[in-house]
Amino acid sequence: MKLSVLFLITAIVSFIYGVAFIVVPELSLGLYGVTPDTVGQFLARYLGASFLGFTALTYLARNSAASDARRALVLGMFIATLLGLIVGVWDAFAGMANNLVWLTVAIYLLLALGYGYFGFVKTGE
Repeated sequence: MKLSVLFLITAIVSFIYGVAFIVVPELSLGLYGVTPDTVGQFLARYLGASFLGFTALTYLARNSAASDARRALVLGMFIATLLGLIVGVWDAFAGMANNLVWLTVAIYLLLALGYGYFGFVKTGE
């Protein structure tokens, strides 16, 4: 896989989740078996805003040439997706949501593996 494809996949997934959490946070969290109160909806919208920021960053960087800035973005995305993976696994084992949380774990796992690969193994691509 090329880094440009990973950036594009990240942009698409982040866009879907970002719009969903901003526009319909109660429905989005409800799919996970969570019923958010006002604070939960508030925080979901902030999460959606962050996802849309990831969308812009990764979409705009998808065709960028190798540079220190692109490497910083790859490593930053690795950290973000690794932390998302840890939180997702924590939530899954804590019983915070229904089994759909494992989809989130899988998404974060695949993205973290991809960014880890481009950040630490294939650093010149």
